[in-house]
Amino acid sequence: MLSLSNPSGSLSPAALARLLGAWNTGAAAAYRELADVVRLLVLDGRIALDVALPSERALAETLGVSRTTVTAAYAGLREQGFLSGGQGSRARTRLPHRMALAQTPCLVAPDGVLDLAYASLPATGEVVHRAFADALTELPALLPGFGYDPLGVPVLREAIAAHYTEAGVPTSASQILVTSGAQHALNIILRTLAGRQQKVLVDHPSYPNALDAIRASGSRTVPVPLPAAEASGASGPGWDIDAMVSAMRQQRPAMAYLLPDFHNPTGRVMSDLQRRRLVREAAGTGTVLVVDETLRALDLDGVGTTPLAAFSPAVVSIGSLSKSHWAGLRTGWIRAGEELIARFVATRTTMDLGGPAVEQLAAARLMRDFAEPLGARLETLRGNRETLLGLLAEHLPGWTFERPRGGLTVWCRLPSASSTALAVLAPEFGLRLAAGPRFGVGGSFEHFLRVPFTLPPEQLTTAVLALRAAQDRLDAAPQLRRTLKEPQEAAIA
Repeated sequence: MLSLSNPSGSLSPAALARLLGAWNTGAAAAYRELADVVRLLVLDGRIALDVALPSERALAETLGVSRTTVTAAYAGLREQGFLSGGQGSRARTRLPHRMALAQTPCLVAPDGVLDLAYASLPATGEVVHRAFADALTELPALLPGFGYDPLGVPVLREAIAAHYTEAGVPTSASQILVTSGAQHALNIILRTLAGRQQKVLVDHPSYPNALDAIRASGSRTVPVPLPAAEASGASGPGWDIDAMVSAMRQQRPAMAYLLPDFHNPTGRVMSDLQRRRLVREAAGTGTVLVVDETLRALDLDGVGTTPLAAFSPAVVSIGSLSKSHWAGLRTGWIRAGEELIARFVATRTTMDLGGPAVEQLAAARLMRDFAEPLGARLETLRGNRETLLGLLAEHLPGWTFERPRGGLTVWCRLPSASSTALAVLAPEFGLRLAAGPRFGVGGSFEHFLRVPFTLPPEQLTTAVLALRAAQDRLDAAPQLRRTLKEPQEAAIA
């Protein structure tokens, strides 16, 4: 994507005016409209970072506005962190520190901001507390050892294996590797199976942290689109198994990272018929199927599918307690054949030598009584889902969405390609959003926005009303959407 800055690192008044286009629509104060469009041009890369903007006087003359308008716009952009330099000095573009932090998946939203960027829940209260209390009583038995165990504490591995066996997938403790969360598990798998320049197939859209991990590993992503809901047939939205298998045969990816259980972000669930067919037809392609089951326990509609590993011993499964119990446990796992587990352990020891013992003992307690907190948690989530779907239908009738069968999120289709613009405007309305392109490859999904239903009903109401206000602001300023659409079309061409 090209910016219109010249080699000296500055932007002429005429060049900036061409980028701005018909920016002054009268929908808001002129200085605010000017600042909004410049901000989006910086975020979208049409104005590069560390580029000097025209002086206030020169830009005002070119745009035919008062110098006060440009001064106020530049001042607002400095305050937001998009420009450096004080008044009177040449303003240079920059990425605001707070915006960089807001796009980092590991940080908590600032006070007073409702966070719709993440789909996570608080701990299952007393259950988690009691598990840690029990863990402390069991800790003395481990103290005579060194404390390093790259496979994981045996009692936890046995509990995870029993959980799979109860679900219809006979499993021994030797087939389990305990990790520090699902993301850690994926990084181990990527480093072992894929590596630099090898291909990784993903369903598209997909979990953004997984896409980040694939990029960071040096692997190349092969996205296979999920079919549109209206094209999915009477059985409801699903997966395009033909396209996935064709990509495996033609592209020869080393592995496929899939989310068949209440897919993030769409909430879809792959049927047993599709699972069986996928495993059967993928056999012999050389692609290892890696399935992320982090959301599997959040079955809101009682779908009750079979774990993909039940259809083939070659499937690698990733699991975690982060969504079902508490992300603060930082406990995940890999289930695979013993030979693969040995390879994963060898990779893991180059990254760390094992997880913390107390957390693993607490996790073992939770795994042994896995379903104890789920009844109340699922009931709460069902109520939250209905609240959110009703609010979206009432206040944002131009948006369409799939009804998720489980998981934590609703995948909304917007009436225009404005997801990034909404995410940029959202903090002004007390929200933090993850724009649709976070869930795709190559700038896809500007027409989509993921909205979690993890907040309580009163906060969901506040959030949807804020979304409505941000949408109204965007509808009144169509030039904000245009600044995003044009460069994407150029990049595709």
